Amino acid sequence: MFTKRFEIRWNDLDANMHLANSSYVNFMSHTRMAFFEEYGFSLHEIAKHDLAPIVFYEHIYYFKEAHIGDLITVGLEVTGLSEDGMFFSFDHNFYDGKGKNIAHCEMLGAWMSFKTRKLTHLNDELMACANQFPKSKDFKTLTKADTRKYQKHPVDLSL
Repeated sequence: MFTKRFEIRWNDLDANMHLANSSYVNFMSHTRMAFFEEYGFSLHEIAKHDLAPIVFYEHIYYFKEAHIGDLITVGLEVTGLSEDGMFFSFDHNFYDGKGKNIAHCEMLGAWMSFKTRKLTHLNDELMACANQFPKSKDFKTLTKADTRKYQKHPVDLSL
């Protein structure tokens, strides 16, 4: 499991004086980018290929509060990757200073082309890097159908 440590700061809190849900999202994003960097997907490298990671969803489950000054560890496990590298899924776990699991998140993402603004697969060079990702024990090969497993679709306003 890839991990990153953080200290909870004043600006990470919400009105209830505990770690804000938006801060969980920010810590996961920071952890993912550190993970990508370690496996050859630095911001410079993905920009060179006109790519950007996007998030389809993040389902967060909260178990215990975290407060200002607490040290937390955010874990990342790769739970899925499509054969062409377009889609990826990660599990994030948050741990307090004693190693107790305080939150869990399941996320699904993909790669987008900056040029076309559409989803795209990884080229051979980046796919070789992605194939080096450590995989979770429940890793699965993702397909496009996995992006719609919750059957959520846009519903527009009638104006």
